[in-house]
Amino acid sequence: MASYEEQLKKLKRNVVDLVTEEELLEKLKENRPLRVKLGVDPSRPDLHLGHLVVLKKLREFQDMGHTVILIIGDFTARIGDPSGRSQIRPMLSAEEVRENAKTYSEQAFKVLDKEKTELRYNSEWLEALNFEDVIRLTAKFTVARMLEREDFSKRLEAGEPLSISELLYPIAQAYDSVMIKADVELGGTDQLFNLLVGRKLQQDYGQKPQIVMTMPLIEGTDGHLKMSKSYDNYIAFNDPPDQMYGKLMSIPDELILKYMRLLTDISDEEIEEYGIKMEGKEINPRDVKMRLAWEVVSFFYNESEAERAQENFIRVFREKKLPQEMEEIVVNDTKKSIVDLLFENKIVQSKSEAKRLIVQGGVKIDEEKITDPFVEVEIRNDMVLQIGKRRFFKIKKNFG
Repeated sequence: MASYEEQLKKLKRNVVDLVTEEELLEKLKENRPLRVKLGVDPSRPDLHLGHLVVLKKLREFQDMGHTVILIIGDFTARIGDPSGRSQIRPMLSAEEVRENAKTYSEQAFKVLDKEKTELRYNSEWLEALNFEDVIRLTAKFTVARMLEREDFSKRLEAGEPLSISELLYPIAQAYDSVMIKADVELGGTDQLFNLLVGRKLQQDYGQKPQIVMTMPLIEGTDGHLKMSKSYDNYIAFNDPPDQMYGKLMSIPDELILKYMRLLTDISDEEIEEYGIKMEGKEINPRDVKMRLAWEVVSFFYNESEAERAQENFIRVFREKKLPQEMEEIVVNDTKKSIVDLLFENKIVQSKSEAKRLIVQGGVKIDEEKITDPFVEVEIRNDMVLQIGKRRFFKIKKNFG
């Protein structure tokens, strides 16, 4: 078994903030399963590769014998986490949150060991608080302390509105730590303030303060903004292999090494060697990106799916051919509105999304671009429907 110092060294890899290293080493030396917390708000139905950064660190804790407490923020999601926001986030209904939460645990267990994970919902204790409880809880913090948060202070200086509910969010998240007696809490760098509030509240409740660890945020496929469904620059856990591979191949070259370091198990030495070779033009960044895409697809699926996705990518983008395998759509009609074709086969989530995609030139049939959202398509057997650069569907006409 690795020494405590060796465990600490591994756990520190890629970590941005660690409050404090000395306390974490002390906890490791207690030689007991630590309770390691991550809270995720189901504000959207999918997890993406930005979440993978933190989940991989949690898995490291599990592999060392510790227990992960995954808190689905079904209550806090109704408030909306203001971290990194320049304006008030719309509040979600309980129904919207429940719908989004359905797939969260299933997706998280693609990374985490289910047997070493305690799954909790924070409505369990937050819904039980009455108004007096909330007042007593908020009395432990001053407005000045809350305004130490950089994004809060910036919004006030800019004359942007800041709701009382947003000031309550860090306290609600901190109360989660009290209720599950967290030893360690992880989050992205944008969560540092919230995690530190958890330390203080635990002390107020007579508990040892949790260790705070933050992980880097990763930029999305655009290369600039934080990966997020809101910015449509995300790669989802549930993306099909071809789509996941293609999206990874679309990231800017300057993100290759960062993605490798944070999303794969490729050694630091090998990543450094790739960096040197790319800088010296000894290797094409495209080939390094292919290794990255293969590793990530293999992690979520398997090696054969990664090989297939890679072959399809080469076939479509290098050789300009159609992929060998395509998802089939069975159509009963002789003619079909292009919008209905996309919506009824769940290629898009709404008809307005279908229209937007068509107008933007993102839809082709047999390599011919469709730009009129009101067009009716004559259905033929084995027509190829292409959505964007990476999604292909073969249409099968039902002659019955």
